[in-house]
Amino acid sequence: MIPLVLHEDRYFDPDPTRRRIARELYAEVKELPIVGPHGHVDPAILADNSAFPEPATLIVVPDHYIFRMLYSQGIRLEELGVPPIDGSPVETDARKIWQRFADHYYLFAGTPTGAWLTHEFYEVFGIREKLTSESAMRVYDHIAQLLEQPEYLPRALFDRFNIEVLTTTDAAGDTLVHHKAIQESDWGGRVIPCFRPDAVFRINRPNWKQQMQALERVCGYEIPTYATFIQALEERRAFFKEMGAVSTDHAVLIPYTERLSEHSVTSIFESALKGTSSKEEEHLFEAHMLMEMARMSIEDGMVMQIHPGSFRDHNAELANRFGPDKGADIPVHTEFTHNLHALLNTYGHDPRLSLVLFTLDETTYSRELAPLAGHYPALKLGPAWWFFDSIEGMTRYRQLVTETAGIYNTAGFNDDTRAFPSIPARHDLSRRVDANFLADQVARHIIDLADARIMIHELAYGLVKKTYKLE
Repeated sequence: MIPLVLHEDRYFDPDPTRRRIARELYAEVKELPIVGPHGHVDPAILADNSAFPEPATLIVVPDHYIFRMLYSQGIRLEELGVPPIDGSPVETDARKIWQRFADHYYLFAGTPTGAWLTHEFYEVFGIREKLTSESAMRVYDHIAQLLEQPEYLPRALFDRFNIEVLTTTDAAGDTLVHHKAIQESDWGGRVIPCFRPDAVFRINRPNWKQQMQALERVCGYEIPTYATFIQALEERRAFFKEMGAVSTDHAVLIPYTERLSEHSVTSIFESALKGTSSKEEEHLFEAHMLMEMARMSIEDGMVMQIHPGSFRDHNAELANRFGPDKGADIPVHTEFTHNLHALLNTYGHDPRLSLVLFTLDETTYSRELAPLAGHYPALKLGPAWWFFDSIEGMTRYRQLVTETAGIYNTAGFNDDTRAFPSIPARHDLSRRVDANFLADQVARHIIDLADARIMIHELAYGLVKKTYKLE
């Protein structure tokens, strides 16, 4: 047996001075509640509170971080239990899936996925041996037995993880039936929706009309005009807010913003209804709708998030066979200064707007994003995101934005995960990396220890609550 070790000084600088300070700072925040303002956990998990399935279905099958790495090494998604759209055969033996995962677990060494899984195995499931080909079935059986216990039901884990609030991501046409069930239950966990209307903005996509039909169903009326469309969005935002939502989210390839004339946007919407809209019209429509979302956020107080720069489903063959979000989203070069000029010049000075920006293009941190956030009152920088939600990625983020924007123009941390059992691992990693960054600042006498104590609390807990108005 190879022991699984979770070192108490993980992610800290080996220099004894920095490590000592990092330990002290981390100790002050390690037990703070978890605030999750952005994520993708299915609310049905907490609404139903049914026992999690066996380990492969819980940990491997739904996690694109895991199967994208395995796919890169030639393992077919069917072999991992990921179901094709056409219903063709797929591996259904959970033990075989888990064994295949264990056979290739070494691939995750040095990656954030490996760091998260190590924490998850050790702290959540009490595993004390490394996952290998030889240990695969022992680890599987250990987790499977735990998942049958009431202490491992979703709500019990939510409470054990000390989650103060968890935000999901929900389409404009979502009924929020699971959120309603949670709120009407006798459980006190706070799970809130986030309004994400991307699908009804993408007017050139094959499924746009189906998305619009879903919006019409929940609104209870047809949407034959652009004016009715805006009315529907405002009503849905109000409903989401009644259900506890504090934020909206917008994933765009390019964060271009432009206010179109009423005539132009109406004409584009009419083209979409006829099925004749172009890619360029979709681009302009999304740009205009970002302006509209900012306007609505000023009026209803919802925090606006923009997640740009991901070329979604780059592997067309994989997307056609398995659907979206199968680990083939790739970052692209992203420009913010010109693209956001219209939005920030119109609304960026308004204290009623809270706009949180993310990026997958690290070259923009110090060149564009930190200077923008260091000027516009409405703007905050989201944490290192997705491919950079990692030890070195978080460190680079702090190094590149702090000198220009400080920490108080950043939005704290969010885990952005679908993998519910990994939530505490992700927050712990972030707190340790931030403690280490501040320890370096103290060791070099850039800040003093008193400042660092305040700052680590803000980074771990305070900033996210202020940014997302969760206080």
